[in-house]
Amino acid sequence: MKKVFLSLAVVAVLTVVSCKKADAAATESVDSTAVAVDSAAAVVDSAAATVDSAAAKVDSAAAKVEEVKK
Repeated sequence: MKKVFLSLAVVAVLTVVSCKKADAAATESVDSTAVAVDSAAAVVDSAAATVDSAAAKVDSAAAKVEEVKK
């Protein structure tokens, strides 16, 4: 009877430990995804800044063309 009880206790402990490891792995996965999203947002922000500066250059070039036409 003691062997059966101890065997069940060992199985229960191993089950709890494996569940905690699975939860920890899921949390780490979510954290790495959040980092990837943050870095992607930074890339999008820098791309938007590049587009804005290119638009400013086009606007200034258009203004120069208008001045030359006058």
